[in-house]
Amino acid sequence: MSHSARLAAAGLTLPVVASPVGSYVPALRYGDLVTTSGQLPFVDGALQATGIVGAVGGVTPDVAAHCARTAVLNAVAAAALAAGGIDAITQVVKMTGFVASAPDFGGQPAVMNAASDLLTDIFGEAGRHTRSAVGVAALPLGAPVEIELTVAVGN
Repeated sequence: MSHSARLAAAGLTLPVVASPVGSYVPALRYGDLVTTSGQLPFVDGALQATGIVGAVGGVTPDVAAHCARTAVLNAVAAAALAAGGIDAITQVVKMTGFVASAPDFGGQPAVMNAASDLLTDIFGEAGRHTRSAVGVAALPLGAPVEIELTVAVGN
């Protein structure tokens, strides 16, 4: 089954790639690799949530996981645009996930599992990837998560 067919079977469509808010591009192809800039959980131009994960009155891990799914879908859209379409992606190589975290929050890997699982749903075995899940003090615009992808593409 193609990646685009898996995406459709999951009831998902790739969002429009957000315009950069700074001096960078959303994704860049170099040879047979595409690397994305950090992608936030934007839906129709608005962040799904803002705040610190695990802080009192902050974002819950479940909401952060939902945001991670959205951010990785945005990253897939950016990678697909640079690759010439989602079906040109041959392998998800690496995902780096950042979680704006309270100092005592250690659940970053669990938050990022939602994004990793979605990559496997979309790409099958080609969605299995290496990963880092990093806690940080703050992210742009107050986002709870940010995700970067590196994918391999066909010729």
